[in-house]
Amino acid sequence: MGFTYSSEDSLAAVRMPTGQSILIDPSSRLGESCIEVIEGVARVYCPCEETEGMTLAFLQKGDQIRADRLCSEGVCVEALTPLCFKTQNESTSSTGFDAVNEWTLQLLRIRHLGSAEQRLQALLALLVNRLGRRCGDWCDLPFRLTHERIGELIGSTRVTSTRLISRLRSADLLNVPAGEPILRLAPVLIETAPLAA
Repeated sequence: MGFTYSSEDSLAAVRMPTGQSILIDPSSRLGESCIEVIEGVARVYCPCEETEGMTLAFLQKGDQIRADRLCSEGVCVEALTPLCFKTQNESTSSTGFDAVNEWTLQLLRIRHLGSAEQRLQALLALLVNRLGRRCGDWCDLPFRLTHERIGELIGSTRVTSTRLISRLRSADLLNVPAGEPILRLAPVLIETAPLAA
C-alpha cells in the first residue's frame, strides 16, 4: 500500500489523481480541525498493519472527517476519482452528522448479512444510492473497485467476489464499460437489495 505522508501544516487544499493515497498525520488531531472533500470521491481507510487497509468510509463533496476522531495511526484517504480536499480549523457541520461513523455503521450492517451474494448486492446498492446516479437504463457508479477490495468490504475472498461479479455480468445486472472508469448496475439489482433505504 503506497501513500504520501502529510502533516496538517501542508494541507491547505490538496488535489490527488485517481488511485493516489495520502496518510493524514495522527499528530494533526489537535483541536476541532477537520478535512472536507471539495470534489471527487474518496475511500477512507485505516493504515494499521493489523487491519490491512480496512475501509472505514467513502466520502464525496461536502463530507468531512473530524481530525480529532482518527485512530492513533492516523487515517488514509484514497482518491477513487480525481479528488480535492481541504483542512479547516472547525467543522462546518452543526448537525452532529459524522460521515465516517455513518459509513462504518452501514458497512458493518452489510457484513452481517447471511450470504456473500446478499452482502455484494447490499454493498453495490449502498454505493449507488450514496455515490452514484441513474442514467437511463442503468445506475452508474463513478469509480471501480478491485475484486480484492470488494472481497474486503463484503467479508469474502477475492475469488468469491470475482465469481459473484461474473454471475452479475452474465445476468446483465452489471456492466463494466471498456475504457471508462465506471460501473453500470441494473436498477432492479439496486431496488431489490437487502437493507435498501
